[in-house]
Amino acid sequence: MKKLAVNPYLPFWETVPDGEPHVFDGRVYVYGSHDALKGEAFCVGDYVGWSAPVDDLSDWRYEGVIYRRDQDPINGGSYDKPLPNYKMGEGRPEEHNLYAPDVAQGPDGRYYLFYALSGANVLSVAVCDTPAGQYEFLDYVLLPDGSVPKQGMMFDPGILCEESGNYLYYGFCPPVAFAPGMEKLNTDGAFLVKLADDMHTIVEGPKLVANGCQTAKGTSYEAHPFFEASSIRKFGDLYYFVYSSLQGNELCYGTAKTPDGPFDFGGVIISNGDMGYQGNTLPTNYMGNNHGGLMEINGQLYIFWHRQTHGTMYSRQGCADKVEILPDGSIPQVEITSCGLNNGPLPAKNRYESYIACHLTGPDRTKVGGVIMARPGQSLPPLPAEMPYITEEDCPSGEKGLKPYVYNLSTGCLVGFKYLAFDGSEQSLTLELRGKGTIKALLDSPEGREIGRISCDSKTWAQASCPIANISGAHALYFAVEDGKLDFASFTIA
Repeated sequence: MKKLAVNPYLPFWETVPDGEPHVFDGRVYVYGSHDALKGEAFCVGDYVGWSAPVDDLSDWRYEGVIYRRDQDPINGGSYDKPLPNYKMGEGRPEEHNLYAPDVAQGPDGRYYLFYALSGANVLSVAVCDTPAGQYEFLDYVLLPDGSVPKQGMMFDPGILCEESGNYLYYGFCPPVAFAPGMEKLNTDGAFLVKLADDMHTIVEGPKLVANGCQTAKGTSYEAHPFFEASSIRKFGDLYYFVYSSLQGNELCYGTAKTPDGPFDFGGVIISNGDMGYQGNTLPTNYMGNNHGGLMEINGQLYIFWHRQTHGTMYSRQGCADKVEILPDGSIPQVEITSCGLNNGPLPAKNRYESYIACHLTGPDRTKVGGVIMARPGQSLPPLPAEMPYITEEDCPSGEKGLKPYVYNLSTGCLVGFKYLAFDGSEQSLTLELRGKGTIKALLDSPEGREIGRISCDSKTWAQASCPIANISGAHALYFAVEDGKLDFASFTIA
């Protein structure tokens, strides 16, 4: 029997952000960077593989480590040529982390993994005979004379291979240089180069295909300039260039009739705080950066994106939600949900862990903003005392010896789940709580109809219940803390 698919789509203990989905031979493979639980920096792990059959997006299989950062010659891997001039400036770390990758099947049938290293202005390529086997370093993306292009920062690659050629997209466009040496780079926006069939030699370009903040004024990108996270797909007669805007929390898109663009701005696809969705001006989550790609899986189109946990930028988890391309080629913005790849609401009569919440806000929603991150060279600042967040603790009986939960719910905090399908026979609601306080259960919105009220006074995890009745149809379910301070691990509807 198939399990339910939820967001995040991988196990709670896995932290693979920047997810680029691709379908190969009846399975969807997700390629992303690799954070750590309670991490204090981006992308500290090696690349790992995950895949699922296209007809069961709940059945994710761990493929193991597919590429190690020490395989890159910049990190000490073997290489029989001089290293390219990859340095941006002095003072960068000696060991460089593996940033967001992408994969494509090349003209020879092999699979090519493109990636960037932290603190290095060059793109690397690895290759494998299978989608999730052991990739081996191939070479660097360079001009025929062996130099690194000066147009655009070599960052967040997106790769498209088709009969007309091999198209590589990249770029990083911050409003100011955040590291020594960046001020020397042309960071006008997203750039494209065309590669030879060896998949690493540039034969055309670079060419600017989407405007960043330095060049967006007066263009269709002015309100949502390109920032990072290049991703490319073709649907029908249009090429869709997905990227993260300067706002950071949103994934936007542009379209073109040819792969070399330029791409006309199309709109926002998704925000990891639901900003702008149906005119929303208040975040539904503490927001952070975003990265992902579009993929049609078994006839349904999804946008893959990521969220932040632990109150910081450094423990991100992959999520996905259904999207639709309208007849005119546009993609309306969609909301973030708890059901993601489930292809419909989750059955209400079940037990759910609280980490699948798609709404998590503090006592004052007008003060809910971004998660915490450290500036280069500085330690992580303390979390705001009022911030609730998803975390985990040691638990011998839990998966991987861990128990996930929502921590630090105080008066006025909200935890929401979208969507649950009620059939009218549900009679009870049980919460797994720790602490002292009272929670109201609300339908459809944070101001919705109250269906139950539950109190807890326990220093250890305890079950607390209330009756519910006469609920049918698909509904969002919110839990609002009326008073006290609580941790929240799960809810069960029976």
